[in-house]
Amino acid sequence: MRGVSRTSLTEVTRRLDENVLASASTAQSGASLGKELFEVVALLGSEHSLRRWLADQSNPAEAKSTLVGELLETRVSPSTVMVASDAVSAKWSSARDLMDALERMAVYATVAPLQNASALGELEDELFRFQRIVASQPDLREALTRDGAAPELRLSLVENLLSDKVNPATLTLVSEAVARPRGRTLEQALENFGQIVAERAKRYVAVVRSAVALSENQQSRLGAALSRAYGRDIHLNIEVAPETVGGMSIQVGDEVIDGTIAGRIAEVQRRLAG
Repeated sequence: MRGVSRTSLTEVTRRLDENVLASASTAQSGASLGKELFEVVALLGSEHSLRRWLADQSNPAEAKSTLVGELLETRVSPSTVMVASDAVSAKWSSARDLMDALERMAVYATVAPLQNASALGELEDELFRFQRIVASQPDLREALTRDGAAPELRLSLVENLLSDKVNPATLTLVSEAVARPRGRTLEQALENFGQIVAERAKRYVAVVRSAVALSENQQSRLGAALSRAYGRDIHLNIEVAPETVGGMSIQVGDEVIDGTIAGRIAEVQRRLAG
């Protein structure tokens, strides 16, 4: 997000933390809020004209808040109505930015019970591992993403695969990615959720593809070097990929550091072609 949307996201997030999550009495309340906010995203996602009207900056904020309150008051808790009303009252550059912000609030609420960076890091790892499993098993990916498959069957498969094996917040996020990817691939949705969790922990995620497995000492040194370079904690998601042909490639956000032989050959080929 940029410009007015970024400013609105900062303010909406601050009010979510101060007015809702800070007063959440139990871990269950945060998880329940997250699930309901995901339902709000799904509801608005199915109403094209409504979400465009809500994102239109020329429409009064009070009217937007009132409309959303009336729409949701019998469907979700007062806390969810408060968060959704606050979000639609803010200014957004596009309907997509509004939807992305509401989804982000849903993720924040879902992971609210995880109060420390270590727990959030474990959740990031679980999302990344499941993302890699899906990418490496075409049959599983087909079962989870096939358009003709009933949503309840896909969610039941997720439940059978992950229940009692991962944090409940991980199960919620994976289920949401499977049920409502919002125009993304399943892998993209999982990666996006992982990035949001990392941002919540005030860390960057570095996706490392290495030809060989890295030792704990190598991982520690790499993480420290990247943290110094980027000025904040870095969480490493490491994938062993023999096809990289030596060395490693590192992606942090949109930036790619390619130190593989294959990458250097590709760069030479690009220069020759130019």
